[in-house]
Amino acid sequence: MHTLTTRFVRVGNSRGLRIPKAVIEQLGFGSEVEIAVLEDSLVIRPAGRRRSGWEQKFLEMAAHGDDSLLDGHTATEWEKDDWEW
Repeated sequence: MHTLTTRFVRVGNSRGLRIPKAVIEQLGFGSEVEIAVLEDSLVIRPAGRRRSGWEQKFLEMAAHGDDSLLDGHTATEWEKDDWEW
């Protein structure tokens, strides 16, 4: 593990950290990152893809017969008036 020392910079009323481009590229950071506080450490990691893994989970649900709607369709007045079924 390499250790890098840097200083906080002012960003309006907040503070920011400058992360060298080489580190950003090495870690695969995009425009968003996840930040977590673990005990006395700040962990910054690439943001996970939203809904990552959902397709696999839906397939697993279907395989177990756990993919039916929990409530029936309840048509609104708007749907009754404006849609042809």
